[in-house]
Amino acid sequence: MVTPVKALNEIQLDEYGLLKNTQDWNHDIALVIARDLDIKILTTDHWKVIDAMRKHYNVFGVAPAIHNICHANHKSEEWVHELFGTCLNAWRVAGLPDPGEEAKTYLNDM
Repeated sequence: MVTPVKALNEIQLDEYGLLKNTQDWNHDIALVIARDLDIKILTTDHWKVIDAMRKHYNVFGVAPAIHNICHANHKSEEWVHELFGTCLNAWRVAGLPDPGEEAKTYLNDM
């Protein structure tokens, strides 16, 4: 039986707050990371973004264009910011690996 993660210090993150071992990611870890980012609850909309990011990364190995996720969900470009603060925070909660310096800048500035 796997014990649910309850605290951030139980998760191995790099200096950017990204999960070191992406194989460790699960819903409990997403909740803990979100809570650390002052996201109190992950709503259905949060999970839509997380699932879309994870699916895109698993298929293409790169960060998705956030506007495509917003468009697919019939939302404005600000939707992900309203949910996560930054696109990089969404990436963190989704438990995806370090996307590289250029992508981190892109995800943080969107």
